[in-house]
Amino acid sequence: MNSTVTNYNELLPDGVVFSIRQINDMGLIKSDMLKKLIYTQQIEVLKIASKNHISRTALIAYLESNTIPAQTN
Repeated sequence: MNSTVTNYNELLPDGVVFSIRQINDMGLIKSDMLKKLIYTQQIEVLKIASKNHISRTALIAYLESNTIPAQTN
């Protein structure tokens, strides 16, 4: 089984939680898609007041579980 080469821990900026806008601005996941993932409970969300935030850990876990490694020959 191939493992992924991408190290999201190194790529993502430091922080504990990110807003939907911050994740969108990073170019990782568009805000509409992120809202859909939250609505369908495919990504863990932290509610602070009326705003949704995603923890750095949950974001990395989601990205890693949806990364398809390249084939190496």
